[in-house]
Amino acid sequence: MVFCSRKEEHSCLIENMEEMPQIYIPKVKLGSHGLEVSRLGFGCGGLSGIYNDPLSHEAGCSVIKQAFNMGITFYDTSDLYGQNHDNEIMVGKALKQLPREKVQLATKFGITSSEGFQFNIKGTPEYVRQCCEASLQRLGVDYIDLYYQHRVDTSVSIEDTMGELKKLVEEGKIKYIRLSEPSLDTLKRAHAVHPITALEMEYSLWSRDIEDGIIPLCRELGIGIVAYSPLGRGFFAGKAVLESLPNESLLSIHPRFNGENLEKNKLLYSKLASLAAKHACTTPQLALAWLLHQGSDIIPIPGTTKVKNLAINVGSLAVKLTEEDLKEISDALPIDDVGGDRDYEVLTKYSWQFADTPSK
Repeated sequence: MVFCSRKEEHSCLIENMEEMPQIYIPKVKLGSHGLEVSRLGFGCGGLSGIYNDPLSHEAGCSVIKQAFNMGITFYDTSDLYGQNHDNEIMVGKALKQLPREKVQLATKFGITSSEGFQFNIKGTPEYVRQCCEASLQRLGVDYIDLYYQHRVDTSVSIEDTMGELKKLVEEGKIKYIRLSEPSLDTLKRAHAVHPITALEMEYSLWSRDIEDGIIPLCRELGIGIVAYSPLGRGFFAGKAVLESLPNESLLSIHPRFNGENLEKNKLLYSKLASLAAKHACTTPQLALAWLLHQGSDIIPIPGTTKVKNLAINVGSLAVKLTEEDLKEISDALPIDDVGGDRDYEVLTKYSWQFADTPSK
């Protein structure tokens, strides 16, 4: 199997970047409760070294400002990202250089790290408030546009967790509530306490399991979808295919980036790369364009540490696909052909298929 280098794949685009007309990024409603965000968001976690070497705060702020200048106004972080909450602190510094009223800021609570690559999930009302107050301080803001539970705490009634989030909305400390990876039952129960504006779910060409249950329910309830890892944790941008993984990258222990699974998945990349050539775009642009065409209520939040990749991601908005194109792409990458589970083993038990909270 032969792949061109990432440099070769993107060379024409990068060389002509200054000549490219600026792509307008429209604002769309996220859910049915009033929040508007840019059609493409930005996942900030990678700036603090989840998959790549971490950037300095100065460099990270520069990337965020460049994203804003390109029209991206929706930024996603978490109190989990980076050592000692580094990512929220970095994002807070960037926000001081941007017009706050034009930015939609999302952050999360609920996952606490322990020794090694292990996690605990916590969703008690007291912890919800404690985390929100701490995030407000680190970010240096008076309110958080979209605040949400990173994973569901199955030891706490979702009604109790949502009750505290509702109080934070009433106090003006957060504007909208979002959940990540809740089950269908948990989502219904949470939405009954207070309207959920959006779910954050993994959604990409190689993670499509939310199409049968989650997306239809969200559309019935007027809930938007924020698609995390829209490029398959960077796989469809060439990670582990066109470039090797950094030594400290968490992807080195991800099921889809190892051994036979990786070799199997490289075949999928090859198929998508061939289709991208047909559409005169890059491979990551086609992967994002496919996702953007799944509905205006789907907001991808790709992240990157490089400004040139920002331009590539934004360029996906200019890729037009027909229903026939979408089917061809989906058929070329059958979900049953993907090698490996979609999440890390330690987090699988907290994914939406297993995230039911106990009934009262």
